[in-house]
Amino acid sequence: MSVITELKDLAKKMNANPVHIENEKDRVFQVNLDDAGIQQIILKDGRIEMAEGTPYEPEVTLILSDKNFSKLLKDELNTTMAFMTGALKVDGKIGLALKLQEIVKRYQ
Repeated sequence: MSVITELKDLAKKMNANPVHIENEKDRVFQVNLDDAGIQQIILKDGRIEMAEGTPYEPEVTLILSDKNFSKLLKDELNTTMAFMTGALKVDGKIGLALKLQEIVKRYQ
């Protein structure tokens, strides 16, 4: 399964049960992936939308491999270790990167 399919499946799961995102602020998270390219995760009005490329201005950008993003989506990535070793780079508000991880974790 491709990481894009995994991301879309997670978005469907979140939108089907938005209890953990319905009170979150509207935000744009961007993920720059080695193979799958640039993906944006838009949290708006308690729903998740996906966009390819850069149609919106992101508040935070995560730069990592498709494999590591897949692990992050499954809550299997030690983000601290990935960040310390350079396997995960964050451009923007690091607190929002942690917020994205927290949201993902709630849906595991």
